[in-house]
Amino acid sequence: MKHILITGKNSYIGNSFTSWLAKYPNDYEVTSIDMRDDKWKQEDFSKYDVVFHVAGIAHVKEKKKNRDLYYKVNRDLAFETAKKAKEDGVKHFIFLSSMSVYGLETGVIDRDTPEEPKSHYGISKLEAEKLIAPLNSDSFKVSILRPPMIYGKGCKGNYPKLAKLAKLSPIFPAVENKRSMLFIDHLSEFTRLLIEQNLKGFFFPQNNEYVNTSRMVKSISQKNHKDIKLTSIFNPIIRVLRFSVVKKIFGDLYYKIEDNHFNYNLYNFEKTVELVED
Repeated sequence: MKHILITGKNSYIGNSFTSWLAKYPNDYEVTSIDMRDDKWKQEDFSKYDVVFHVAGIAHVKEKKKNRDLYYKVNRDLAFETAKKAKEDGVKHFIFLSSMSVYGLETGVIDRDTPEEPKSHYGISKLEAEKLIAPLNSDSFKVSILRPPMIYGKGCKGNYPKLAKLAKLSPIFPAVENKRSMLFIDHLSEFTRLLIEQNLKGFFFPQNNEYVNTSRMVKSISQKNHKDIKLTSIFNPIIRVLRFSVVKKIFGDLYYKIEDNHFNYNLYNFEKTVELVED
């Protein structure tokens, strides 16, 4: 049995991973701890085989007054946790980073794409990576995950915003684009298999299908027994608009698909929407 510590109690990803591993009661024992104060520093990490660090600031509008909080939580706390894990004899540390380290609103990303984050979220995640990665050793393996947009039942971020629109609006632009996305169960299974194979390095988990925003909205609408109409009438306007939100919704942004270490994609995209909207 593997003993796993999730640092970030009641986080969406942490709770989802805990629920996922509950299907394997004889293989994993999972503990979650709160990182909101310094009590975690008194925790004995030596009893854990793996630490999965998911605590962080995300989906919070960046303002001048909360700038320092991004670095305190996403960078400094992550690094302190990794150091303690290594000092206490943990064998495997998994850090949840983000596609945001690239700073791209549109484009194709591969392993040679430079990291040039623009937001405090992306910068703080990249700075955390640069502090944590050198801790890697034969006895302390470090895995850094850079997932794209994660979605699932009860998630935050852009998916619920688009889902709300799909349920209310009678029309939506018909645009051909490609986005990398990651269903929450796929992330959970990816992380489980990563632990099983005890792998180190940088990882870019994603669904094995690129997502088209228009077809996604259409699918959400249908799953909710609505009939949204896709139209190209807005396309000339969309092509000239340079607003960030427009690029995030209708632009291309995806990881180049590469050979996976293992198969963690359990459902096609239509099925994932059904699971979220059910």
